[in-house]
Amino acid sequence: MTSASAWRSAARQLPLRLTVGAFFLNSGLSKRGVDQATAEGLQQFATTAYPFLGKLDAQRFTRSLSAGEMAVATALLLPVVPAAIAGAALTAFSVGSLGLYLRVPGMRKDGSLRPTEQGIPLAKDVWMLGIGISLIVEGAIGHRR
Repeated sequence: MTSASAWRSAARQLPLRLTVGAFFLNSGLSKRGVDQATAEGLQQFATTAYPFLGKLDAQRFTRSLSAGEMAVATALLLPVVPAAIAGAALTAFSVGSLGLYLRVPGMRKDGSLRPTEQGIPLAKDVWMLGIGISLIVEGAIGHRR
């Protein structure tokens, strides 16, 4: 890839990477040092869709979730991280989030993919999947040039 095309690619990615990266950084930082009740609530919610998470200590689960969100934020915010890698991290995290939406009762209207009022915060995470896939494609196309 030429230097000019690398700059154009980076410029196209910048709004996506900055906005989603900042969102993830805030989310990860907000989970650091939460109280026991909050940690247990987060873990209980996640365990509804992913039962194996119930084997973890609630605080450890929440610290891991926080670290994962901050790792995704770092991949997105640091321009030296290739788009395909940042996109893969974001895609993986969004698939997990959408799994919650699809598996937790009460998130969707009966017999539909349409969200209930409670499901909107998870359903809207589909934009993260789209951005993640776009970054993967951008990275793959840019790498081949």
